[in-house]
Amino acid sequence: MSEGGGADRVGALALSHFRSHRRTRLTFDGRPVAIHGPNGAGKTNLLEAVSLLSPGRGMRRAAAEEIIRRPEAIGWRIAAAIRDHEIELRAEPGQPRTTRIDGKAAPQVALARLLRVLWLVPSMDRLWLEGAEGRRRFLDRVTLSFLPDHAEGVLAYEKAMRDRNRLLKDGVRDPHWYEALEVQMATHGAAIDARRRDALTRLEAAQEEGGPFPTAALALTRPEEDGVTGAALDEAALRDALAGSRGRDMAAGRTLVGPHRADLAGTYAAKGIEARLCSTGEQKALLISLILANARALRAETESAPVLLLDEVAAHLDADRRAALYSELRMLGAQAFLTGTEPDLFAELGANALHLCVTENDGESHTEEVAP
Repeated sequence: MSEGGGADRVGALALSHFRSHRRTRLTFDGRPVAIHGPNGAGKTNLLEAVSLLSPGRGMRRAAAEEIIRRPEAIGWRIAAAIRDHEIELRAEPGQPRTTRIDGKAAPQVALARLLRVLWLVPSMDRLWLEGAEGRRRFLDRVTLSFLPDHAEGVLAYEKAMRDRNRLLKDGVRDPHWYEALEVQMATHGAAIDARRRDALTRLEAAQEEGGPFPTAALALTRPEEDGVTGAALDEAALRDALAGSRGRDMAAGRTLVGPHRADLAGTYAAKGIEARLCSTGEQKALLISLILANARALRAETESAPVLLLDEVAAHLDADRRAALYSELRMLGAQAFLTGTEPDLFAELGANALHLCVTENDGESHTEEVAP
Protein backbone atom coordinates (compact mmCIF):
# COMPACT_ATOMS: atom_id res chain seq x y z
CA MET A 1 0.00 0.00 0.00
CA SER A 2 1.07 3.57 -0.47
CA GLU A 3 2.37 5.45 2.50
CA GLY A 4 0.36 8.34 3.87
CA GLY A 5 -2.72 10.03 2.41
CA GLY A 6 -3.36 11.70 -0.93
CA ALA A 7 -3.10 10.23 -4.37
CA ASP A 8 -0.40 7.92 -5.60
CA ARG A 9 1.73 9.97 -7.93
CA VAL A 10 4.98 10.20 -9.80
CA GLY A 11 6.77 13.45 -8.98
CA ALA A 12 9.51 13.21 -11.58
CA LEU A 13 10.56 10.89 -14.37
CA ALA A 14 13.91 10.65 -16.14
CA LEU A 15 14.58 8.32 -19.07
CA SER A 16 17.91 7.42 -20.60
CA HIS A 17 18.09 5.42 -23.84
CA PHE A 18 14.59 4.09 -23.24
CA ARG A 19 13.13 3.15 -26.61
CA SER A 20 12.86 6.42 -28.62
CA HIS A 21 13.76 8.62 -25.63
CA ARG A 22 17.49 9.27 -25.55
CA ARG A 23 17.26 11.80 -22.74
CA THR A 24 13.94 12.88 -21.28
CA ARG A 25 13.34 14.58 -17.94
CA LEU A 26 9.87 15.51 -16.72
CA THR A 27 8.37 16.82 -13.50
CA PHE A 28 4.73 16.46 -12.53
CA ASP A 29 2.48 18.18 -9.99
CA GLY A 30 -0.22 15.55 -9.56
CA ARG A 31 -2.60 16.88 -12.21
CA PRO A 32 -3.59 14.64 -15.11
CA VAL A 33 -0.97 14.64 -17.86
CA ALA A 34 -2.34 15.07 -21.40
CA ILE A 35 0.22 13.94 -23.98
CA HIS A 36 -0.35 14.61 -27.66
CA GLY A 37 1.71 14.15 -30.79
CA PRO A 38 1.78 12.21 -34.06
CA ASN A 39 1.74 8.43 -34.20
CA GLY A 40 5.19 6.99 -33.61
CA ALA A 41 6.50 10.08 -31.80
CA GLY A 42 7.04 8.26 -28.48
CA LYS A 43 3.92 9.09 -26.45
CA THR A 44 3.17 5.51 -25.43
CA ASN A 45 6.81 4.99 -24.49
CA LEU A 46 6.33 7.51 -21.68
CA LEU A 47 3.34 5.57 -20.36
CA GLU A 48 5.26 2.31 -20.62
CA ALA A 49 8.06 3.77 -18.49
CA VAL A 50 5.54 4.65 -15.77
CA SER A 51 3.96 1.19 -16.01
CA LEU A 52 7.34 -0.36 -15.24
CA LEU A 53 7.28 1.38 -11.85
CA SER A 54 4.97 -1.44 -10.80
CA PRO A 55 5.77 -5.18 -10.64
CA GLY A 56 5.91 -7.13 -13.86
CA ARG A 57 6.89 -6.40 -17.45
CA GLY A 58 4.76 -3.31 -17.87
CA MET A 59 1.84 -2.58 -20.12
CA ARG A 60 3.58 -3.91 -23.25
CA ARG A 61 4.97 -7.00 -21.50
CA ALA A 62 8.31 -6.32 -23.19
CA ALA A 63 11.55 -8.09 -22.31
CA ALA A 64 14.31 -5.81 -21.01
CA GLU A 65 16.31 -6.30 -24.21
CA GLU A 66 13.41 -5.06 -26.38
CA ILE A 67 13.34 -1.69 -24.62
CA ILE A 68 16.97 -0.76 -25.30
CA ARG A 69 17.30 2.19 -27.65
CA ARG A 70 18.81 1.39 -31.03
CA PRO A 71 21.33 1.69 -32.56
CA GLU A 72 23.33 2.64 -29.45
CA ALA A 73 22.29 -0.49 -27.49
CA ILE A 74 24.03 0.70 -24.33
CA GLY A 75 21.25 -0.17 -21.93
CA TRP A 76 18.34 1.82 -20.55
CA ARG A 77 17.50 3.54 -17.29
CA ILE A 78 14.35 4.88 -15.64
CA ALA A 79 14.61 7.12 -12.57
CA ALA A 80 11.50 8.30 -10.75
CA ALA A 81 10.54 10.17 -7.62
CA ILE A 82 7.55 8.63 -5.83
CA ARG A 83 6.65 10.57 -2.73
CA ASP A 84 9.74 10.36 -0.52
CA HIS A 85 11.35 7.52 -2.47
CA GLU A 86 13.79 7.41 -5.36
CA ILE A 87 13.28 4.53 -7.77
CA GLU A 88 15.80 3.37 -10.36
CA LEU A 89 15.23 0.68 -12.96
CA ARG A 90 18.10 -0.31 -15.20
CA ALA A 91 18.94 -2.97 -17.78
CA GLU A 92 22.24 -3.51 -19.55
CA PRO A 93 22.47 -5.45 -22.84
CA GLY A 94 22.10 -9.16 -22.19
CA GLN A 95 21.23 -8.60 -18.52
CA PRO A 96 17.91 -8.73 -16.67
CA ARG A 97 16.27 -5.62 -15.34
CA THR A 98 17.36 -4.45 -11.88
CA THR A 99 15.39 -2.43 -9.34
CA ARG A 100 16.76 -0.06 -6.71
CA ILE A 101 14.69 1.78 -4.12
CA ASP A 102 16.44 4.62 -2.30
CA GLY A 103 19.77 3.33 -3.55
CA LYS A 104 19.29 -0.26 -2.37
CA ALA A 105 18.64 -3.33 -4.51
CA ALA A 106 15.03 -4.49 -4.21
CA PRO A 107 12.78 -7.14 -5.76
CA GLN A 108 10.20 -5.96 -8.28
CA VAL A 109 7.33 -6.95 -6.00
CA ALA A 110 8.45 -4.22 -3.56
CA LEU A 111 7.23 -1.62 -6.07
CA ALA A 112 3.62 -2.67 -5.40
CA ARG A 113 3.84 -1.17 -1.92
CA LEU A 114 4.99 2.22 -3.20
CA LEU A 115 2.78 2.87 -6.19
CA ARG A 116 -0.43 1.42 -7.62
CA VAL A 117 -0.63 1.74 -11.39
CA LEU A 118 -3.64 0.80 -13.53
CA TRP A 119 -3.68 0.96 -17.31
CA LEU A 120 -5.93 0.68 -20.31
CA VAL A 121 -4.15 0.32 -23.65
CA PRO A 122 -5.38 -0.54 -27.17
CA SER A 123 -4.10 -4.12 -26.93
CA MET A 124 -6.68 -4.71 -24.19
CA ASP A 125 -9.59 -3.92 -26.52
CA ARG A 126 -9.81 -7.62 -27.40
CA LEU A 127 -9.78 -8.73 -23.76
CA TRP A 128 -13.16 -10.44 -24.00
CA LEU A 129 -12.47 -12.04 -27.40
CA GLU A 130 -9.08 -13.68 -26.98
CA GLY A 131 -7.76 -16.40 -24.66
CA ALA A 132 -8.22 -16.70 -20.91
CA GLU A 133 -4.57 -15.85 -20.20
CA GLY A 134 -5.10 -12.15 -20.92
CA ARG A 135 -8.18 -12.02 -18.68
CA ARG A 136 -6.31 -13.75 -15.84
CA ARG A 137 -3.50 -11.24 -16.23
CA PHE A 138 -6.03 -8.40 -16.12
CA LEU A 139 -7.65 -9.82 -12.98
CA ASP A 140 -4.28 -10.36 -11.31
CA ARG A 141 -3.37 -6.70 -11.95
CA VAL A 142 -6.63 -5.69 -10.29
CA THR A 143 -5.98 -8.05 -7.38
CA LEU A 144 -2.41 -6.80 -6.98
CA SER A 145 -3.66 -3.22 -6.72
CA PHE A 146 -5.70 -4.18 -3.64
CA LEU A 147 -3.39 -6.85 -2.20
CA PRO A 148 0.34 -6.32 -2.91
CA ASP A 149 1.21 -9.76 -1.48
CA HIS A 150 -0.67 -11.33 -4.39
CA ALA A 151 2.39 -11.01 -6.63
CA GLU A 152 4.56 -13.07 -4.30
CA GLY A 153 1.88 -15.76 -4.01
CA VAL A 154 1.53 -16.03 -7.79
CA LEU A 155 5.30 -16.28 -8.23
CA ALA A 156 5.52 -19.04 -5.59
CA TYR A 157 2.67 -20.98 -7.20
CA GLU A 158 4.18 -20.69 -10.68
CA LYS A 159 7.60 -21.85 -9.47
CA ALA A 160 6.12 -24.97 -7.86
CA MET A 161 4.06 -25.62 -10.99
CA ARG A 162 7.12 -25.32 -13.26
CA ASP A 163 8.92 -27.88 -11.09
CA ARG A 164 5.92 -30.21 -11.24
CA ASN A 165 5.65 -29.78 -15.02
CA ARG A 166 9.31 -30.75 -15.34
CA LEU A 167 8.60 -34.00 -13.51
CA LEU A 168 5.62 -34.66 -15.78
CA LYS A 169 7.65 -34.10 -18.94
CA ASP A 170 10.43 -36.32 -17.63
CA GLY A 171 7.92 -39.11 -17.02
CA VAL A 172 8.62 -39.33 -13.27
CA ARG A 173 6.00 -41.53 -11.57
CA ASP A 174 7.24 -41.70 -7.97
CA PRO A 175 4.48 -39.93 -5.93
CA HIS A 176 6.98 -38.68 -3.36
CA TRP A 177 8.47 -36.31 -5.95
CA TYR A 178 5.06 -34.75 -6.49
CA GLU A 179 3.63 -34.52 -3.01
CA ALA A 180 5.69 -31.62 -1.64
CA LEU A 181 5.17 -29.58 -4.80
CA GLU A 182 1.44 -30.24 -4.79
CA VAL A 183 1.17 -29.14 -1.17
CA GLN A 184 2.83 -25.85 -2.14
CA MET A 185 0.60 -25.47 -5.18
CA ALA A 186 -2.53 -26.18 -3.17
CA THR A 187 -1.59 -23.68 -0.44
CA HIS A 188 -0.72 -20.87 -2.81
CA GLY A 189 -3.40 -21.81 -5.35
CA ALA A 190 -6.24 -21.60 -2.83
CA ALA A 191 -4.91 -18.24 -1.62
CA ILE A 192 -4.69 -16.93 -5.20
CA ASP A 193 -8.28 -17.95 -5.84
CA ALA A 194 -9.47 -16.32 -2.60
CA ARG A 195 -7.66 -13.05 -3.34
CA ARG A 196 -9.04 -12.91 -6.88
CA ARG A 197 -12.58 -13.40 -5.58
CA ASP A 198 -12.00 -10.73 -2.95
CA ALA A 199 -10.85 -8.31 -5.66
CA LEU A 200 -13.92 -9.05 -7.78
CA THR A 201 -16.19 -8.34 -4.81
CA ARG A 202 -14.51 -4.96 -4.29
CA LEU A 203 -14.68 -4.17 -7.99
CA GLU A 204 -18.37 -4.97 -8.28
CA ALA A 205 -19.17 -2.94 -5.17
CA ALA A 206 -17.38 0.08 -6.66
CA GLN A 207 -19.32 -0.30 -9.91
CA GLU A 208 -22.58 -0.13 -7.98
CA GLU A 209 -21.76 3.48 -7.16
CA GLY A 210 -22.84 4.24 -10.70
CA GLY A 211 -21.18 6.42 -13.29
CA PRO A 212 -21.28 7.29 -16.96
CA PHE A 213 -20.05 3.90 -18.15
CA PRO A 214 -21.93 0.57 -18.14
CA THR A 215 -21.61 -1.93 -15.32
CA ALA A 216 -20.01 -5.31 -15.94
CA ALA A 217 -21.17 -8.34 -13.97
CA LEU A 218 -18.09 -10.47 -13.30
CA ALA A 219 -17.49 -14.10 -12.37
CA LEU A 220 -14.41 -16.28 -11.90
CA THR A 221 -14.81 -19.60 -13.70
CA ARG A 222 -12.82 -22.82 -14.10
CA PRO A 223 -12.84 -25.63 -16.68
CA GLU A 224 -15.48 -28.22 -15.84
CA GLU A 225 -12.96 -31.03 -16.11
CA ASP A 226 -10.59 -29.69 -13.44
CA GLY A 227 -11.92 -32.12 -10.85
CA VAL A 228 -12.52 -29.57 -8.08
CA THR A 229 -16.08 -29.15 -6.89
CA GLY A 230 -17.52 -25.95 -5.45
CA ALA A 231 -17.14 -22.33 -6.52
CA ALA A 232 -13.99 -21.50 -4.58
CA LEU A 233 -10.75 -23.48 -4.66
CA ASP A 234 -10.43 -25.32 -1.36
CA GLU A 235 -6.83 -26.14 -0.42
CA ALA A 236 -7.48 -29.78 0.45
CA ALA A 237 -9.67 -30.33 -2.60
CA LEU A 238 -7.05 -28.78 -4.87
CA ARG A 239 -4.32 -30.97 -3.39
CA ASP A 240 -6.45 -34.09 -3.99
CA ALA A 241 -7.32 -32.96 -7.52
CA LEU A 242 -3.65 -32.46 -8.37
CA ALA A 243 -2.78 -35.93 -7.07
CA GLY A 244 -5.67 -37.48 -8.97
CA SER A 245 -4.74 -35.72 -12.20
CA ARG A 246 -1.11 -36.87 -12.46
CA GLY A 247 -1.81 -39.42 -15.17
CA ARG A 248 -3.83 -37.00 -17.28
CA ASP A 249 -1.28 -34.25 -16.69
CA MET A 250 1.61 -36.50 -17.69
CA ALA A 251 -0.12 -37.28 -20.97
CA ALA A 252 -0.58 -33.55 -21.59
CA GLY A 253 2.92 -32.65 -20.39
CA ARG A 254 1.59 -29.90 -18.12
CA THR A 255 -0.61 -29.26 -15.09
CA LEU A 256 -4.30 -29.07 -16.02
CA VAL A 257 -5.72 -28.26 -12.57
CA GLY A 258 -5.39 -25.03 -10.59
CA PRO A 259 -5.92 -21.27 -10.62
CA HIS A 260 -3.74 -20.92 -13.72
CA ARG A 261 -6.70 -22.42 -15.61
CA ALA A 262 -9.26 -19.92 -14.32
CA ASP A 263 -11.08 -17.45 -16.54
CA LEU A 264 -12.87 -14.16 -16.00
CA ALA A 265 -16.39 -13.99 -17.39
CA GLY A 266 -17.98 -10.60 -17.99
CA THR A 267 -21.53 -9.56 -18.82
CA TYR A 268 -22.99 -6.18 -19.80
CA ALA A 269 -25.27 -6.08 -16.75
CA ALA A 270 -28.00 -3.76 -18.03
CA LYS A 271 -28.46 -5.75 -21.23
CA GLY A 272 -27.68 -9.23 -19.94
CA ILE A 273 -25.28 -9.79 -22.84
CA GLU A 274 -21.93 -11.54 -22.49
CA ALA A 275 -19.10 -9.07 -22.96
CA ARG A 276 -17.63 -11.14 -25.78
CA LEU A 277 -20.86 -10.66 -27.75
CA CYS A 278 -21.05 -6.89 -27.23
CA SER A 279 -20.11 -4.34 -29.86
CA THR A 280 -16.56 -2.97 -29.98
CA GLY A 281 -17.76 0.30 -28.44
CA GLU A 282 -19.60 -1.49 -25.64
CA GLN A 283 -16.58 -3.64 -24.84
CA LYS A 284 -14.40 -0.51 -24.61
CA ALA A 285 -16.94 1.17 -22.34
CA LEU A 286 -17.02 -1.89 -20.06
CA LEU A 287 -13.22 -1.83 -19.77
CA ILE A 288 -13.20 1.86 -18.89
CA SER A 289 -15.91 1.18 -16.32
CA LEU A 290 -13.78 -1.53 -14.68
CA ILE A 291 -10.63 0.61 -14.58
CA LEU A 292 -12.55 3.53 -13.03
CA ALA A 293 -14.26 1.20 -10.54
CA ASN A 294 -10.85 -0.20 -9.57
CA ALA A 295 -9.58 3.34 -8.99
CA ARG A 296 -12.69 4.32 -6.99
CA ALA A 297 -12.40 1.25 -4.78
CA LEU A 298 -8.74 1.94 -4.05
CA ARG A 299 -9.43 5.55 -3.22
CA ALA A 300 -12.31 4.60 -0.91
CA GLU A 301 -10.20 2.03 0.95
CA THR A 302 -6.90 3.90 1.18
CA GLU A 303 -7.82 7.55 0.54
CA SER A 304 -5.27 7.34 -2.26
CA ALA A 305 -6.18 7.17 -5.95
CA PRO A 306 -3.86 5.10 -8.15
CA VAL A 307 -1.93 6.34 -11.16
CA LEU A 308 -3.93 5.74 -14.35
CA LEU A 309 -2.38 5.16 -17.78
CA LEU A 310 -4.96 5.67 -20.52
CA ASP A 311 -3.39 5.19 -23.93
CA GLU A 312 -5.45 6.48 -26.88
CA VAL A 313 -8.67 6.19 -24.86
CA ALA A 314 -10.10 9.65 -25.56
CA ALA A 315 -10.05 9.18 -29.34
CA HIS A 316 -12.51 6.29 -29.09
CA LEU A 317 -15.10 8.18 -27.03
CA ASP A 318 -17.78 10.57 -28.20
CA ALA A 319 -17.78 14.08 -26.74
CA ASP A 320 -20.24 13.27 -23.93
CA ARG A 321 -18.38 10.20 -22.71
CA ARG A 322 -15.03 11.97 -23.03
CA ALA A 323 -16.37 14.76 -20.82
CA ALA A 324 -17.70 12.16 -18.38
CA LEU A 325 -14.27 10.47 -18.23
CA TYR A 326 -12.51 13.76 -17.49
CA SER A 327 -15.08 14.59 -14.82
CA GLU A 328 -14.48 11.21 -13.18
CA LEU A 329 -10.72 11.76 -13.20
CA ARG A 330 -11.15 15.13 -11.52
CA MET A 331 -13.40 13.64 -8.84
CA LEU A 332 -10.93 10.85 -8.20
CA GLY A 333 -8.03 13.28 -7.92
CA ALA A 334 -5.94 10.72 -9.78
CA GLN A 335 -2.72 11.40 -11.61
CA ALA A 336 -3.76 10.13 -15.04
CA PHE A 337 -1.51 9.98 -18.08
CA LEU A 338 -3.54 10.23 -21.30
CA THR A 339 -2.31 10.09 -24.89
CA GLY A 340 -3.84 11.19 -28.18
CA THR A 341 -2.76 12.44 -31.56
CA GLU A 342 -4.57 15.79 -31.35
CA PRO A 343 -4.45 18.44 -28.60
CA ASP A 344 -8.17 19.14 -29.12
CA LEU A 345 -8.95 15.81 -27.46
CA PHE A 346 -7.81 17.30 -24.17
CA ALA A 347 -9.06 20.87 -24.59
CA GLU A 348 -11.78 20.37 -21.98
CA LEU A 349 -9.16 19.58 -19.34
CA GLY A 350 -7.67 23.05 -19.78
CA ALA A 351 -5.52 24.20 -16.89
CA ASN A 352 -6.67 21.19 -14.84
CA ALA A 353 -4.02 19.13 -16.67
CA LEU A 354 -0.35 19.34 -17.58
CA HIS A 355 -0.14 19.35 -21.38
CA LEU A 356 2.85 17.79 -23.14
CA CYS A 357 3.68 17.64 -26.83
CA VAL A 358 5.87 14.78 -28.07
CA THR A 359 7.62 14.99 -31.42
CA GLU A 360 10.17 12.79 -33.16
CA ASN A 361 13.23 13.77 -35.14
CA ASP A 362 15.72 11.29 -36.62
CA GLY A 363 14.39 8.51 -34.39
CA GLU A 364 14.64 10.52 -31.17
CA SER A 365 11.65 11.69 -29.10
CA HIS A 366 11.45 15.24 -27.76
CA THR A 367 8.94 16.28 -25.10
CA GLU A 368 7.95 19.80 -24.13
CA GLU A 369 5.26 21.38 -21.99
CA VAL A 370 2.70 23.41 -23.94
CA ALA A 371 -0.14 25.74 -23.06
CA PRO A 372 -3.62 24.14 -22.91
